[in-house]
Amino acid sequence: MRHLDSLTYYAATKKYDLSFPRLTEDLEADVVIIGGGFTGVNTALELAEKGITNTVLLEGRYLGYGGTGRNGGQIMAGLGHDLDTVKKHVGKEGLEELFKIGNLGAGIIKERVEKYNIDADFRHGYAYLGSNSRMEKTLREWEKEFKSVSPDEDIQLLTGSDVKQVVGSDAYTCALKHMGAGHVHSLNLLLGEAKAVTELYGVKIFENSMAIDVEYGSTITVRTPTGSVKAKKLLWACNGFLEGMEPNLHTKTINTYAFQLATEPLSDELIEQISPIRGAYSDIRPVIDYYRVTNENRLLFGAATRALEYIPSDLKAWNREQMLKIFPYLDKVKIDLAWGGPLCCSANLFPQMEQSKVTTTCFMFRATLALALHQVILFVRYLQRV
Repeated sequence: MRHLDSLTYYAATKKYDLSFPRLTEDLEADVVIIGGGFTGVNTALELAEKGITNTVLLEGRYLGYGGTGRNGGQIMAGLGHDLDTVKKHVGKEGLEELFKIGNLGAGIIKERVEKYNIDADFRHGYAYLGSNSRMEKTLREWEKEFKSVSPDEDIQLLTGSDVKQVVGSDAYTCALKHMGAGHVHSLNLLLGEAKAVTELYGVKIFENSMAIDVEYGSTITVRTPTGSVKAKKLLWACNGFLEGMEPNLHTKTINTYAFQLATEPLSDELIEQISPIRGAYSDIRPVIDYYRVTNENRLLFGAATRALEYIPSDLKAWNREQMLKIFPYLDKVKIDLAWGGPLCCSANLFPQMEQSKVTTTCFMFRATLALALHQVILFVRYLQRV
């Protein structure tokens, strides 16, 4: 896919010049992680904070090559699902517990940024957007649940002309403001965490070290073209580039394609019109638009295609068309960058963690993109017990 090598906003504005060697030897470790994105690096860091530092992370290309380096940077709260449907499966108490977990993300990221002094443009401010009465009903349900678990946060449902208090668009009839959620430069967050886990804890990271074979047994051996890692436990932390290597993981995930643009820097007045809360946004349709403003006064605007395998030939033109549906007054604005790629999620759109059917020392983790960090923390706590 030719668009995979397009320059992204994140790569163009990264603040950490990190690179890691290729694996060229045979190593032994307590844990080996396949995948150098958000899930892999955060798992390594969480384990290190708990005293498990003999960890080796293998990345087939470079850190953040997949979804972590291509996403919207949204830090969402909640579940992103119809609550009545979820309640049917987990019950009232289960729904309440899931909603509590779904509200942990922003606080955890803020704590981590402060603890390791990571320069990742973290900022509070979010709005979920709707355009009809059904969506307004959903947002009212979310408002109630959000306030029950975060009573001190600024959470407010806005309708009609009041929607303009949070977003400068006529495309929406309702908006749920959640100032406890927010947005972040996802690649700088990842690289800052990688810097911490290697320099402070001694975890080994290898780039350009694609796993080509996994041998299961009392210990697990992961082989790359030029080395190997023998470990007690293995975590598959891959996104949309697994290419069927782990069949059980592959059959329970789907790839969709998402694309984004970055505008030229805009005036303060225009940014204030677009985003009075200088926040991040997503609508609640099945195929969403998502966008946010940056510290440099750019608008990042993203959308997924309705067809899973459809890839626009001209990303700037395709993304610009989507943006102008929401912000027609940006028709004279220059588009500086456009990029995209496959993003992987669980087939039922819920986070999943499980032990392999092959061996109890192999684990698989499938996160939903917006909620990945606190899902990783819960997974690591489970991993430590087993």
